[in-house]
Amino acid sequence: MSFNLNHPILFLFAGIVIAFVLGQSFFFLIKAWKRARELGIAKKTLKNLSIGSALFSVAPAISILLGLISLSRFLGLPLPWLRLSVLGALTYELPAAAAVAKILNLPLDQPIMNASIYIAISWVMTLGIMAGIIVILFFQKKMENNLIKMKKKDSKWSSILMDSLFVGMIATFLGMVFADIHLGLEGWIPVFVMLFSALLMLIMGLLIKVFKWQWLENYAMPFSMLGAMAFAIPLTNWIQG
Repeated sequence: MSFNLNHPILFLFAGIVIAFVLGQSFFFLIKAWKRARELGIAKKTLKNLSIGSALFSVAPAISILLGLISLSRFLGLPLPWLRLSVLGALTYELPAAAAVAKILNLPLDQPIMNASIYIAISWVMTLGIMAGIIVILFFQKKMENNLIKMKKKDSKWSSILMDSLFVGMIATFLGMVFADIHLGLEGWIPVFVMLFSALLMLIMGLLIKVFKWQWLENYAMPFSMLGAMAFAIPLTNWIQG
């Protein structure tokens, strides 16, 4: 039997895990609601809070949907659906899958037809993300206490440390963007797309500041991503054509 990225059994396994996570979410939602009522918070306030939270979750959901679409061409729907619904993020999942594909000389715009390769990519994505869970589980409290002590002792160096960690993370992704510029104009496509996305983010920042469109703050990132992806299509066709 040939390997199928979208086999029903894969949807079943992914659905079971996601249903379990959703069950947890509803369980704690009910517990939080009951506790809020015990504290005397009005039902109307809780309803407004719930509706507001649901509406604000639409913006990050758009980004997640974009990640699902990007990964589904390569890995099918079940695995990206599972990863992006429970634990993963596009900023990790796509680079992890791309790293394995690059080692195996596989294109990212074609579906995987080999079960062994699919399993290898799944393991890399899973084991890589587990590092964060292990660190938080065993070392988060100690790290947090050390950061608090550092901030009390020298707030300036504490800020420098946190900013350095953030810049280091950004530099990692920038390395991926500039990795192929040696290939000529085609290798500059990710750079042009990144700059266009940054331009869109700058424009929306100005709209928020000038016209006081505060609602746009939650949608600036997904709008920038959508615009950059749309820009990448004609740009790629023009350069490669």
